[in-house]
Order: sequence, then C-alpha cells, then structure tokens
Amino acid sequence: MFCNQCEQAAHGTGCTTAGVCGKDEDVQSLQELLMYGLKGVAAYAHHARKLGVTDERVNAFVEEALFSTLTNVSFDPEALLELCLECGRVNLQVMKMLDEGHRLRLGEPRPTMVREGTVAGPGILVSGHDLADLAELLRQCEGTGVNVYTHGEMLPAHAYPRLSEHPNLAGHYGSAWQNQKAEFVAFSGPILMTSNCVLIPREAYRDRLFTAGVTAVPGGRRVKGSDFSEVIRMALASPPLSDDFVRDTEVGYHHEAILAHAGAIVDAVKAGQISRFFLIGGCDGPEAARSYYTDYAAQTPADSFILTLGCGKYRIRNQDHGTHLGLPRLLDMGQCNDAYGAIRVASALAEAFGCGVNDLPLTLVISWLEQKAVAVLLTLLSLGVKGIVLGPRLPAFLSPNVLRLLQERYDLRLTSRAPSADLLQLHRAPAIA
Repeated sequence: MFCNQCEQAAHGTGCTTAGVCGKDEDVQSLQELLMYGLKGVAAYAHHARKLGVTDERVNAFVEEALFSTLTNVSFDPEALLELCLECGRVNLQVMKMLDEGHRLRLGEPRPTMVREGTVAGPGILVSGHDLADLAELLRQCEGTGVNVYTHGEMLPAHAYPRLSEHPNLAGHYGSAWQNQKAEFVAFSGPILMTSNCVLIPREAYRDRLFTAGVTAVPGGRRVKGSDFSEVIRMALASPPLSDDFVRDTEVGYHHEAILAHAGAIVDAVKAGQISRFFLIGGCDGPEAARSYYTDYAAQTPADSFILTLGCGKYRIRNQDHGTHLGLPRLLDMGQCNDAYGAIRVASALAEAFGCGVNDLPLTLVISWLEQKAVAVLLTLLSLGVKGIVLGPRLPAFLSPNVLRLLQERYDLRLTSRAPSADLLQLHRAPAIA
C-alpha cells in the first residue's frame, strides 16, 4: 500500500505497510477501487451533462463516496465494498443517462456502413469520446468544404443518423488510441481531441493538435468553449488529404437494434442454432498480451455471436468473423459507455428465458486500461455478474485479500496465455427450453 493523504504520513513521505491512522492495505485497496470507479462515473456524467442530462442523486453519491475516503472516516472493509458496489449501480444510471442523451440529441443508432480512409480535400480528425463536440464541429464546418473524420472511439458516431447524414462527415481514419502518434503524423490536417485517450504529442504534429474541454497537453492548442473556427481555418490552410480508400465496415448494433431481433434470437438459442454469446471488448492498449483477445475471438465457434464495444474492438475488428443466421457474427455495440446496452441485451434475454444473467450462454472477456473500465467492472459486479474474464493484467491497486474476496464472491478471472484452453474450460449454460 501507499498513502500520503494526511499529515501523519510515515517519515513525511507515506505509509507503506499500515496507516498511522490504523487502516490496513485492504482498506486502502478498497478506497482506491472506489476512487477510481468515481473517476469513471465523473467522466460519463460529464459527457451526459453536456447533452443536457443530469441526476442530482449521482452528485449526492459522489459527495458521500468521496467523504468516506477522508482520514478517520471508514475503516470497515464491508462498508467500503458496499460503497464500491453502489458506485457500480450509480454508474449504470449514468451510462443510461448518456445513452438517452446521445439518442435524444443525435437520433436512434442503427446499423451503418462506414467508409474507412480519406477523400481528396481538406480534413479534420476528431478523436476521444465526445459526440456533442463532433456534432458542433460538423455544424460549424457546413459550407466550408472541410471533411471531418472520426478516430478511435469516435467510430460509433457514424451509427447516429444526425451525424452520419451530415455531408461533412466523410468517414473514419486510423485505429485505437495507442497508435495515434504514428497515425496523427500521417494525417495532414488538424486533429481535435475531445476527451481522454490523448497522448503527449510528437513535435511533428504538436502545432496541429487541438484539445477541447478538460483535455490538454503541453504546448497544445486549447479550444475555447465550442468555437472551432481556428481548427477549421487550419484545415483550409493545411495540405489537402488524398483519396485513399481502405475498406467499408459496419457499426451501429446498439442495444435497440439487437433487441429488435430478440424473438428470433430466443428461438435460435432454443433450437440450438446459437451456441453462445461472447462480449469481447473494453479498452485497448499497447501491450503484446492484448493479442489474447484477437486469438480468443478467432477461436469462437462459428455458430456464436461476438458483441464488442470500446476501443478493445480494434483487437478483433480487422478479422473476418463471417455471418450467422443472416447477421454479422461481430456486432459492434458502440463506445465503452455502451456497456449499458450490453447489460440491457443480457437482461432482456435473461427475462425472455426466465433465468438469471449468469445462466445465459454468455461469456464476458473484458480488457481494461483506465478508470472508466473500473466503473464498468463495478457495475457488472453490482449486478451480481459472475465469471468475468479480465485482462491483460489484474488491477495493481487490488490487495491480495480484496482480490481473493472478489474471486470468491464473483468468480473474477484473469486472462491466461492460452485463449484456446480458456474456451475449452467454458461451461455451457443449462439447456433453455
């Protein structure tokens, strides 16, 4: 453990074995789990607020949870664990708010083909997660001849009709956040970062990198409010992009789009035509160990479906997973916050089958990186979801005892080095009649 939040910090630097206040490493671990979950909640709530959706109950919980981590407030692991689970429940509400805000502002998402690559002419690249910023940029680009491209987790923007139908939205460029330094150098126009997943830029594109909202980098250009005029002027003055078609891909399997097929899905499972559903997604990152997710998806049965979301999709979307029952086997549900949609789908199927979510033929294989993923994990645990496979490494802030507790209560698992062996160990859900 390490804690230096009060004046009593050991040796004036920090407590490392036990707190002078009396807390042990398990209390410290649970406090950190709560704090990181709260950071994820705050990020999603911030996006929802920009879309005009708020809930005072969320604010009240954040106050209570932060208060609980002050010095000499709570030393009880069970009380802290309950706050962590409540953080997960609150995050579910916040993700629902964000889903509603996106749909109200941008229209109902639908399956949509996306052109990947660039077209001839000036362009702006938009990365991050903030669809409200993208919508406003597109509005300001009207009549300028400037094309706008999505990058990273902005890919799902193309599923929303009020964005996809905009004449200035030209397509998608690049891949996940960890590849941005090379991809941004190769993009000749300005780049707008709207949220987290920004890296300290290379000099080669630093003067072309703009940040919006709380996002900022040393030496970068910060957009004031929602005035993107400087970004647009730079696009017009920059060397134009060339016509470079990469491929067409499909996004937009929002929970409503999937649940529109709920009756057929239920019948197909009962008839033995669908063996299993896999949720493979979350965060991407640079580690070689994340190839686990690519290999895992490649070895899933041909009569199964793969749901994906977050930038973790980039580990599995470059492979051809084929089709099954007239649908693509790989169904892109959206951004990381669209974990809410995956929960909606699982809950609806469980209700249709008259069973619990843990009894469904469903396997969750989650990749994590940062604090929003912690919030989503807490949401799943708060719903009692068991058997989650998490990787590529376990959170360093979990003490051995806290990890053991989560494993015992929720069967939390770590990805192995052999996805084929993990697949063989799957226990199919009981037959649903």
